[in-house]
Amino acid sequence: MNRVLLAILLTILPAGTVLADGGHHHGAAPAVPTLKNQVTTRISVTEDTVTLTFGPIDLPSPHEGDLAASLPRHIFQLPEDRYMTGYKSEVFTQDGKALPQNYLHHILMMNNDKPSVSCDGEPLFFAGAGLELLETRFPDGYGVKLEKGRHLMSVVAFYHKAPPTKNVMARFTMYTTKKGMPVKEMDVYQVGVNIVCYSKFSQRGSDQTDEGIEIKPGVSIHSAPLKFKMDGCVKFAYPHGHDELLLITLDNKTTKQTLLRTVPDVGMDGTFMTFQPHQVYKDAAGFSVNTKDEYEMTMVHHHPIHNPNVQHGMGNYLLYMTPGECSPANMASSVQ
Repeated sequence: MNRVLLAILLTILPAGTVLADGGHHHGAAPAVPTLKNQVTTRISVTEDTVTLTFGPIDLPSPHEGDLAASLPRHIFQLPEDRYMTGYKSEVFTQDGKALPQNYLHHILMMNNDKPSVSCDGEPLFFAGAGLELLETRFPDGYGVKLEKGRHLMSVVAFYHKAPPTKNVMARFTMYTTKKGMPVKEMDVYQVGVNIVCYSKFSQRGSDQTDEGIEIKPGVSIHSAPLKFKMDGCVKFAYPHGHDELLLITLDNKTTKQTLLRTVPDVGMDGTFMTFQPHQVYKDAAGFSVNTKDEYEMTMVHHHPIHNPNVQHGMGNYLLYMTPGECSPANMASSVQ
């Protein structure tokens, strides 16, 4: 069968469908809005890609529900096992005109049949893309397994301050391995200065919203302690940030090592542009994290003192890691 035609066989569940349990008890399904005007999601599958296209929708569009979504959730299944080896995001108008990447706040991909390691009681968040990176490719030979029949879910949010724009579309493409190619499976782990687990959003302070932590005028430094719930060897770190971000770091406080140090490309006024490829950690050798040591996440912002507008910031990583600490012979060194 032509694999392009596999798109016809994909099961698309309605926005209000209860999440499949899959033998794991995740608790209540996350609250995501059902919009009055249903926005369509189209899915196509080829030999080495799975592509979701969202829209059209008129902007600005608010964020609603526990997952801060602009569109209803969409749940689907793949007709065969795949390994995701990377992904990219795009935002454009219905007639094909490219739009600034910062119109798109995020596209989140979740596996409702697999529990998260980093966020107890939540399904696995296995991929996410927003304004920070146009394209992601993992080290050769590594991927995230997407099993046949698993209930996968997309959550899409556009930037709520985007200018009025008609018929906006978004596209999320997952690169996958061709059948029979050897792949080492990776787990996915969320970390951040701001609270990243949606089941804990009720614990956020008064200075924290869906957009992040409020940034005061001048230089702001926010740090948060971190304990890992699994031992792992990190092969790829996907960073996430907003306007006025200057730096994100991950430090091992026990061994006194800086593991990640990520600086974005920004405009003269602090407008976030992208994370350049050399600032994105990607190494097949990897670095180790474990459940014993104490870690810390830090983010640094600068808000112009003459700017009266309120700004919120985030400093997150989506860590792709193999289970167990790295082999000492192959382990990459920490940031120098």
